[in-house]
Amino acid sequence: MGEMSSFQLGVIGALFLSVASSVSIVICNKALMSKLGFPFATTLTSWHLMVTFCTLHAAQRLNLFEAKPVDMKTVMLFGILNGVSIGFLNLSLGFNSIGFYQMTKLAIIPFTVMLETIFLKKQFSQKIKFSLFLLLVGVGIASITDLQLNFVGTMLSILAIITTCVGQILTNTIQKKLNVSSTQLLYQSAPFQAAILFVSGPLVDQMLTKQNVFAYKYSPIVLTFIIMSCLIAVSVNFSTFLVIGKTSPVTYQVLGHLKTCLVLAFGYSLLHDPFTERNIIGILVAICGMGFYSYFCTQENKKKQSVDPPLASQVKDKDNSPLLAGKNMDNQEKESHEPKKSSKDSLV
Repeated sequence: MGEMSSFQLGVIGALFLSVASSVSIVICNKALMSKLGFPFATTLTSWHLMVTFCTLHAAQRLNLFEAKPVDMKTVMLFGILNGVSIGFLNLSLGFNSIGFYQMTKLAIIPFTVMLETIFLKKQFSQKIKFSLFLLLVGVGIASITDLQLNFVGTMLSILAIITTCVGQILTNTIQKKLNVSSTQLLYQSAPFQAAILFVSGPLVDQMLTKQNVFAYKYSPIVLTFIIMSCLIAVSVNFSTFLVIGKTSPVTYQVLGHLKTCLVLAFGYSLLHDPFTERNIIGILVAICGMGFYSYFCTQENKKKQSVDPPLASQVKDKDNSPLLAGKNMDNQEKESHEPKKSSKDSLV
């Protein structure tokens, strides 16, 4: 019972950290890009990841956490995939209208549900699906203003959805299957994410903005906001891996739409962005969907816990630790293969 309470407190802490840091960085970046005229989003993200890695490296050298070796091929492919997904999301925003980009982000939840259902054999109840539908409708009402389609933008959005969903599912799967913490996985993968964005970021940004990040004149206030953004990003990146590891990719996306509603509200109150009755109605509907999702998830977890302990343990392992191939090994199989495992774990 004590372990369960500790786990729930950990989940609540992770959710709070994710919301607080994400809303903070959105407000900071919006001021940096809209008010101060620094439009290089992809390059800025590469700086975020480099600062995150340097911070974690310093923490590891101070023995604040233990670095666990993971198969280099697994970490490299995982890091590159996450870096590519960020690039595709930024390109999608650049080649599409704001409304279509919001539709792209909304599509991540149903696509994730579909992938987990097909490949991981995970079951979602009708109540959960209804709450997710209500959430998506609410966020759509609040944030989608126009829909302009074009072929290149649509292809980029599809690629962004696929890479983002697979990356987030792998974030959850790798942590559970290779028994690594969110900090250990982020520490191992951040250099590869940063590297691919550091190389491609200036090119992507120049394609989208027609400006060169290296020719930009950096004023002291712009540098101050960039440093603030990078420091907040350490918390954002850490909390992202923490939330996905402790909950699920779908729950993380639900949390992401809560952030969208909060950003709309903070944008109105702090930055005086336009705010209409449609925004208010959409946010209220989305909050209802989030409330239902949270309630139904809690009820289903209680039902699982009420099952006999051995069976509950099996159900938990099956639901929360799915293999990419859709199969699980029992404890005896794990023990029999333990001597044969190499010093580095691998999923690839």
